[in-house]
Amino acid sequence: MPLITVVPENHSHVLAEFDCLDPLLSALRFDSGRLKCTCLAVSRKWLVLGTSAGGLHLIQKEGWKQRLILTHKEGSITQVACCPHDEDFIAVATSQGLVVVWELQLERRGRPERVSVSSEHRGHNITSLCWDTSTLKVFVGDSVGKVSYLRAGSSKLGKGSAFVIFPVQTVTTVDSKVVQLGYQDGRLLVSSLSRCYLCDTEKEKFWRVGNKERDGEYGACFFPQSRGLLVGQPPLLYCARPGSRIWEANFNGEVLSTHQFKQLLTCPPLPLITFRNEPNYNPTQRGPQSLGFPKLLYFGDQNLLTWTDSAIYIFTPQNGQVLLWTEIKDLADVAVHRGELFCLHSSGRLSHLSLLSAERCVERLLRRESWTLAAAVCCMFQHTIMTSRARKSIPIDRLEHMKSQLSSSTQTDLITQLEAVILKLEPMDSASSSRRSSISSHESFNVLDCGIYRVISRRGSQSDEETSSLMNQSVSEEERLKDFSFAPEDQVDHDPQGGERMEADRPDQGLQFHLPLSFRPKPPRIALQAVKDSVSSFVKKTTEKINTLQMNSELRHRPEFKEGAQPDAASYSEEMENQVYNDISNAEADMDELRSATEQAVLHIQDPLVVLDPVCLREALMEWLPVLEQILGPADPLSASVTSSNLDGSEEEKWERDYLSPCTEQQRHSTESVTVEAKEAELGEKEVLCEKQHTLDTTENVTSLEIHPEPIRVASPTPLPSDLEANLTELATLYTELSCFRNQQEVLGCSTFLRRYFFLLDQERVRRMCLLCYQQQPEMMRSFSEAMLALTQSCKVVEIIQKGDLLKSLRSLRELQPWGAPHLLAHFHRLYEKHGEAAVRSFSQFYPMITPADVATVAQRSHFLAYLDNLVQSRAEEHRLSFLHSLLDPESLRQDWLELALTHDAPQRTDTLTSDGRPRWHSHCFTWGYGRLLSLLIRLPADISSKEKMNEICRSHGYWMGYLYLCKELQCRSEAFSTICQLDDISLLEDPDGVEPQNLDEWKLLIQLSQQYCSVADSQLATDVNGSRWSNGSTDCDGRISPESLILMLARMVGPDRALAVLDECGVQVVLSARSKLVCDLLRVAERRQRAMIQTMLERCDRFLWSQHA
Repeated sequence: MPLITVVPENHSHVLAEFDCLDPLLSALRFDSGRLKCTCLAVSRKWLVLGTSAGGLHLIQKEGWKQRLILTHKEGSITQVACCPHDEDFIAVATSQGLVVVWELQLERRGRPERVSVSSEHRGHNITSLCWDTSTLKVFVGDSVGKVSYLRAGSSKLGKGSAFVIFPVQTVTTVDSKVVQLGYQDGRLLVSSLSRCYLCDTEKEKFWRVGNKERDGEYGACFFPQSRGLLVGQPPLLYCARPGSRIWEANFNGEVLSTHQFKQLLTCPPLPLITFRNEPNYNPTQRGPQSLGFPKLLYFGDQNLLTWTDSAIYIFTPQNGQVLLWTEIKDLADVAVHRGELFCLHSSGRLSHLSLLSAERCVERLLRRESWTLAAAVCCMFQHTIMTSRARKSIPIDRLEHMKSQLSSSTQTDLITQLEAVILKLEPMDSASSSRRSSISSHESFNVLDCGIYRVISRRGSQSDEETSSLMNQSVSEEERLKDFSFAPEDQVDHDPQGGERMEADRPDQGLQFHLPLSFRPKPPRIALQAVKDSVSSFVKKTTEKINTLQMNSELRHRPEFKEGAQPDAASYSEEMENQVYNDISNAEADMDELRSATEQAVLHIQDPLVVLDPVCLREALMEWLPVLEQILGPADPLSASVTSSNLDGSEEEKWERDYLSPCTEQQRHSTESVTVEAKEAELGEKEVLCEKQHTLDTTENVTSLEIHPEPIRVASPTPLPSDLEANLTELATLYTELSCFRNQQEVLGCSTFLRRYFFLLDQERVRRMCLLCYQQQPEMMRSFSEAMLALTQSCKVVEIIQKGDLLKSLRSLRELQPWGAPHLLAHFHRLYEKHGEAAVRSFSQFYPMITPADVATVAQRSHFLAYLDNLVQSRAEEHRLSFLHSLLDPESLRQDWLELALTHDAPQRTDTLTSDGRPRWHSHCFTWGYGRLLSLLIRLPADISSKEKMNEICRSHGYWMGYLYLCKELQCRSEAFSTICQLDDISLLEDPDGVEPQNLDEWKLLIQLSQQYCSVADSQLATDVNGSRWSNGSTDCDGRISPESLILMLARMVGPDRALAVLDECGVQVVLSARSKLVCDLLRVAERRQRAMIQTMLERCDRFLWSQHA
């Protein structure tokens, strides 16, 4: 990662995006292309979205849940505004010029009602809506300069108020289009293309703000003065002017000063802090920006916000400075509420941004565990992070913890830069330091993951060393192990009773608190293993001795008993110590043996002659496998089998197709197992172990109702050195792949080996292997999924998923993107079980980490189809075809996906096909749920055989539009003409995607087919499923295919005389109607006039050329 550029010290705030609203838009189907978001508004509780279909979606900001949909038949939604003092009211403007005020009645759990409707602006485009700050008045401005207001009736205003219809009143009509409206303390601010006007709505007085006019869209707004000595003062007015200027005026419309931001905007833009990409600050100065600000909004704490289509600008007008400006592409509209803003982009995408100080931004990123992004902001805003004020929200220990979470291999530069920042941090100020000192002298604390400080009282402690630092607050693991199992002999001999009592009491004392941070010292692995082995091997032997040494209160004060028990305690201590050392030596010997066998197997597979020969490769792995089984295999297969037999019935049914594990077979074939074990006891050689495993695996194909799966082991039973673990991972993964792809009966079945040694396997390679062999061995993917679910069970995101909030779960998963695909796939299993199709649709955002092949192994076929359609539609329209083609691996998926799309959300075959397999009349007009996906699938490049198969699939399912397209591609034009005649729709010949005859022979064939099917179509009209085209008894045949309509089409191309001659050659007798004869006569007249005109033009050209020649 390159070094991060530090921003200048005059910048202290950023715009940050913490929430992604893409899943919300996907759930609302705003990404489908047919439905788009056209406007938005925001309040304390609601995010309101207007759509092109006339729908108004109310989204609850807490949890991003849709609560209500309001529909309008008067056109698409163009403007929407929330009432600032009563969130139960919303004003909506439609494309037809209608204004509707809704009362939601959510508190009373009633149905939403239209409490006021205005058609005063019908036929004009409404450009602005504005609410009164105290009453239920809505001010409306349109494209011709008309400003009116309507009052909403409501039962909240008193009895009978809901039944009173208030008249709509016109406030004024300005000289040009209304750009923006604002209201404050009884005065209305109107900004038009040329001027700003101030209106006293109570006294009906009007003022012009300033004397100079302008030409263009420039906004204006009120600016409340609510800080310090300015509290109670009337608000100010700010009006945009050309050339990046803003007027400041008083409440009476008198201009006080002009703020010039043209030169101030030469500063470089600050980056947007977002999870979508890494922040990058470019210190290069920009040229002066001469901009026109289309709207002005009061934002946050005494700030002024405006925007263009490519950037957002935030000013502090009280001191005439630029707080920040940030480049954001394709901005169409912006809505603000306090310190948060919602941006609507031209593409229909929504962004949720927040204005924060740099230290507050870092604090929120740390809460979300976005370590890399938080570190980048710290390095970029060093001057803000290093101040003592920042220690209140970002303590030094949190920065240290953040540094420890960064990758030392890929983020070295970032860690180095962050360390330099930490060294420059200023301590807490004196007031805070005194408070902290009073706390730290008696108490210790640790920082929880949510940012809360947990304080542990230590009052009464006399040790300064215990409270001096974080390391001294807890006893290290190494010291605890030394006190537990490596006590000196002289201490035991001196006071065996006290020593034993101390050993019994020490585990109960524990630590006062524990920080699981990565920078804590780690205990030696060999000590941990020694304690683990010693406790597990002789805990049963020493139970009675420990009980004996637990003296009762009567004997505890008798010295003669103390002296008598001393030899027994000393002998026990020696026995315990000898046992520990023996276990340590045995563990070291086993580890050396495993390392030797592993290194020998690695040397073998590095030989090209071995690795390219499956037989030699299998022999090399089979020599290594018995050693692995002996040292890292299950300690007690019988107990493991008993444990697995306690599974519930659902798990048994889920895994009944797995390979039979050796543990289960040992329990089922006890006679064979006992014989082999006796043989092993006599010989004591490793070959017997192989023979035992082979004997068990030969019976894997025997079916039984009591089959139980091998228990999954996701953690190593013994700590392994990193170099040995890497070699073991390579060999174990290679063995799994070899046994899976060759599908041979190995010593250990593939599924059994995967479940038994999952802690050694390369998860990504195993995932790819399971995808490749899913059709032949689906149990492999099931075993892999179960193992990943067990491995990720302790992840924090699991708790969020279990709460059932899909949007929060997806946001947490996006923050875990540095994780690999196997972990993400495990969480996808949980989400799918919780939310079904909604989870599948939203997982298109994780492509390419999660591929369609992964989703196909988890989701149902119908749900997978919804995921595939969402994934393809998320791309730009011009890239969808190539993107879909890139997903076809292998190519055979084309037919599978095509047939899947034709069988889900599709018309019934009886509606599209007759009993003899022919097209029904007008059955191509049916809507196919996945029509866009079907259209892309049949347009993919393919060979002739693939197109023929797809053509037959489309014909058998009655998808006639696809069938006609493929017939056109395959040059099966006669079949296409026959189908068109049976569908009886002449537009299939005239449309650009239709099949139009190319020569007279094809016209003759088409006329003959139309004559043949015309009588059949007439008989179907009375009883057809799709209804009749005849209406009101009319005999108008527009749109139908008949010889007469085809002759008229041909006459337009070759002339009426030639067309009638072709009709005679076909031998079809047609009596032309009066209308058709009139059309032919008009075509003859037009043809003659065209010939005369051409002749006249040629003569004139000829005379001109001769005159020039002369």
